[in-house]
Amino acid sequence: MMTAENPYLPSPMRVEKVTVETEDRSIKTFDLSFIRKEDEQAFRYLPGQFAQLSVFGKGEAPFGIASSPTTSGLLQFSVSRIGLLTRALHQMEQGDLVGIRGPLGSSFPLQDMEGKDLLVIGGGFAFTTLRSLINYVLEKDNRGRFGKLTVVYGARTPGMLLYKDELEGWRQRNDLEFHVTVDAADDGWKGRVGVVPTAVTDIAPTADNTYAIVCGPPAMTRYTLPVLEKLHFPPERVVLSLEMKMKCGIGMCGRCNIGSRYVCRDGPVFTLAELRRLPPEY
Repeated sequence: MMTAENPYLPSPMRVEKVTVETEDRSIKTFDLSFIRKEDEQAFRYLPGQFAQLSVFGKGEAPFGIASSPTTSGLLQFSVSRIGLLTRALHQMEQGDLVGIRGPLGSSFPLQDMEGKDLLVIGGGFAFTTLRSLINYVLEKDNRGRFGKLTVVYGARTPGMLLYKDELEGWRQRNDLEFHVTVDAADDGWKGRVGVVPTAVTDIAPTADNTYAIVCGPPAMTRYTLPVLEKLHFPPERVVLSLEMKMKCGIGMCGRCNIGSRYVCRDGPVFTLAELRRLPPEY
């Protein structure tokens, strides 16, 4: 998608749909379509990758791709309203134009994970690229390539859960073991209450022939990794996404480095074994 002549040049996309995801309206999902057919054909991505979205006159920022590449014609991005650029995105309506650069970064190691069971652990806003992975695995032409799929997803409150209609569909499937937990319940919540690491401890998934894929707030990740170690997951089969450290997207600004590695160029997906060979800055 990006030309070798100018990797900073964005391609135009049109906003087709805007979905308010959370009770406090702080997170919206944008369905974007390509203006030019050649851009759509050139944009080939895999779960775990990200792109730079730009609002003309406001700037750009990196976002994980929330849609699955098995869904053609549209890209989806879930955006949390936390700054100037994201506030501008939240003001977008159907028909407005944005720019995109990408796809960028590394994907989840799909080839290595083939034939393995998958334990997907996510929390909060960082569930976006995990949603891409889950839908990719559940697609009928892909499902047989992977073993048992277990998903643990947590949010602060029920009102902060993303993709609620989709979550209900996952609950009803028989080829997916799905667990949702919230830190604090409201009066209507009938599900699990507690933080994600505790849920993983209670579920106690087997580490045999299993990859654990983790993406969430730093605190969730920090307390989940010791749980996976106690469950005997080897670091080579614990996969992390560090998309929160993304900056320019092509390793030029130098603001996302961990030791000698650049998260946007060498990641954002790393195994825990790879990260343990780097300074503890993640």
